Amino acid sequence: MKKLWVILLLVAGAIGTFSWDEAGGHPHKTPHFHPTPLKLTIPRGWPQPPTNIFAHNPLTEEGFQLGRKLFYDGRLSRDGNFPCASCHEQFAAFATYDHDLSHGFNNQFTTRNAPPLFNLAWARSYNWDGGVNHLELQPLVPITAPNEMAETLDSVLARLRKDPVYPRMFKAAFGTPIINSQRMLKALAQFVGSLVSYNSKYDKVMRGEATFNSAEARGYALYKARCSTCHPEPLFTDYSYRNDGLSLNPYLKDVGRMRITGDPADSLKFKVPSLRNLSVTFPYTHDGRLYSLYNVIDHYSKGIHVGPTLDSSLRKAVPFTEQEKDDIVYFLHALNDTTFEKDKRYAQP
Repeated sequence: MKKLWVILLLVAGAIGTFSWDEAGGHPHKTPHFHPTPLKLTIPRGWPQPPTNIFAHNPLTEEGFQLGRKLFYDGRLSRDGNFPCASCHEQFAAFATYDHDLSHGFNNQFTTRNAPPLFNLAWARSYNWDGGVNHLELQPLVPITAPNEMAETLDSVLARLRKDPVYPRMFKAAFGTPIINSQRMLKALAQFVGSLVSYNSKYDKVMRGEATFNSAEARGYALYKARCSTCHPEPLFTDYSYRNDGLSLNPYLKDVGRMRITGDPADSLKFKVPSLRNLSVTFPYTHDGRLYSLYNVIDHYSKGIHVGPTLDSSLRKAVPFTEQEKDDIVYFLHALNDTTFEKDKRYAQP
């Protein structure tokens, strides 16, 4: 497993420097190639992304639309039943609604809770353990995993080349009808990298377009006092890896970040998730063991498993009264972005 991740990380670096010239689609070498430029949405008051994920993959309307079609296409999986969207449903903020683990090929289950897909441009690495360091590489993991999409790139590309629509879409996005893995991965990155969630009630309050009710206001104060260290505004995650006091799952035996680094100091550390859209992304944590927001709050109040890599901010329990639990849940619901969950631009074409 460790060797596989090392190979993937090396490939990620190669993809990051892959140019349009190599893909056969540089505008200066392809006459009459004029894709429609797009800009990543960066909401007012948000920080700039730490890196430009589109630096070697210019964001265009044609690339976005190609990526959207690929995201919903079951032919990226072995039996045609598992597109990317099967584990990342739009109405669930592109997570898997009401399932701790997702379904995969041949009646198998994945080994982690499917994370929601939004605001990925602000992340430096992907997956619960940070095992992928480039967004263009990330789809390789589920596509080739035997318990997820269970496919090979060669088989996927062969199917796409037989479809009369895809060569036209690849030409529109990259200048020529060539269909290869680099272009497929770039198009997928353009779609998922453009998924920005920024229109919750919280955001409207910050923009002066709404006001919190009394319970939400109390919950916001509680959040700032007790949760903001790991979940800072406005992204509500710091994208770090921490041991949040969950004990080792005896069935999955998932040690988290240590799977990638091999360092025992990273045992049971997982990426800090965003608090946005929590009402539709349950169950929670890397393995989906906590089914409600109240379960999560109770975990931090009285369920923390003390171990050598436990995050220092959790060495003491985080107590909440019953009223405080209600208040902070009210605030967390104010982070739901129903506009994002219903945006037709992100829906299946």
